[in-house]
Amino acid sequence: MSAFADPEHELEPGRVAELLAEGSIQIIDVREGYEREAGYIAGSRHIELERLASETQTIDRDRPVVFQCRLGARAGMATQAFRAAGYEAFNLRGGLLAWAKAGLPLEPEGGVVADH
Repeated sequence: MSAFADPEHELEPGRVAELLAEGSIQIIDVREGYEREAGYIAGSRHIELERLASETQTIDRDRPVVFQCRLGARAGMATQAFRAAGYEAFNLRGGLLAWAKAGLPLEPEGGVVADH
C-alpha cells in the first residue's frame, strides 16, 4: 500500500472489474503516455496526473470514479484530491500490477504493465 492510499477508499481489482462491467463507475488511468501504450484496462480513460486538474470538469460528478496507476501512489493522490472536491473517488488497490496479478485482462492483446 502506498503512503498516499487510504484503505477505506480503495477497491480491490476484482471489485473494480465487476463495477466497470456493470457500467457503474468511471476509471481514470493517471499514468504517463508510454505506460498507457504498454497496457491498460479496457474502458478506462487516460488523463495523465499532471493534466488531471485541468480536466476535472470533464469527469462526471454523478458516477463514482476510480483512479488507477501502476502501484497506487499517483492514483492515491488523485483520489484524495477528488474526494476533497466532493467526488465519490476511489483508488484501485495495488494499481495495474495488482490488476494483472489477479489475472484480469489488459488491452491491447498482449498488453503489459510498463516499468515506471
